[in-house]
Amino acid sequence: MRALLGAVALVAVALWVGTDAVLAGLAAIDAVAVLAALAVGLLTTLCAAARWCLVARGLGVALPFGTAVADTYRAVALNSLLPAGVLGDVHRAVAHRRADGRGLRAVVLERTAGQTVVVVAGLGVLLVQPALLGGLLPALGVAAGVLVLVALPAWRVPRVRSALRTFRSDAAVLARGTGLAVVALSLTALAGYLALFVVAARAAGVTAPVGVLLPLLVLALLAMVLPLGVGGFGPREAVGTVAFSAAGLGAAQGLTAAVVYGVLGTIACLPGLAVLLRPAPRAEAAPC
Repeated sequence: MRALLGAVALVAVALWVGTDAVLAGLAAIDAVAVLAALAVGLLTTLCAAARWCLVARGLGVALPFGTAVADTYRAVALNSLLPAGVLGDVHRAVAHRRADGRGLRAVVLERTAGQTVVVVAGLGVLLVQPALLGGLLPALGVAAGVLVLVALPAWRVPRVRSALRTFRSDAAVLARGTGLAVVALSLTALAGYLALFVVAARAAGVTAPVGVLLPLLVLALLAMVLPLGVGGFGPREAVGTVAFSAAGLGAAQGLTAAVVYGVLGTIACLPGLAVLLRPAPRAEAAPC
């Protein structure tokens, strides 16, 4: 259903705006854009892997950096190719599970840290530019509905409530130790995503200044937090189309830039496919 909802959103936007601009943007992807995607993919993967190592070690789990890089690459590839955008992280959590749950909790905390920075950045854009809020109200309503549908049934499960209490305790411990480093790595990764989005926008023929583009691109990235579609396709295009239209840049340019970003983002995670051929080693407990 999540993949179907993302596909429906993508088709609806394409029918509304038209597909000619999208096809022209895809045709404009050249070798420079592909190399930029691979470079940015390496940067963001290194940041995510380092963040995971910090979180894991904060919970007393030793995680070699090389292992973290390889498994993060694999998780990003699976997230991009499978529905919901989280199955790669589920695989990563299972591969590093421990009897006491610390391996799984480390993955959840690492993923949450990265998503939180994107959410805060997106909300900051809406506060600074409230004119964009009106056009995005339907999308925000859908996001709120999805969160309610997921959260209410889960909250009734006692084990979920217990897990949330453990999560808050872990987060408090990490905030006192490695919080600043985790935030810095998350911001660096966000900067990499935005840089790739700028490359995609330029390939799509968008000539607006970077200062005008960045708030719109942050909102498009924010839409990818929703566990809908495959590789972010659907929600990202819907929000990008509305945001670009609200900013006076044209809905077609927003759709084209978002689709080109999706293609470049998929290219960026291709090295992770090689890691799928080998099993992920489990993390061992660090001496306390």
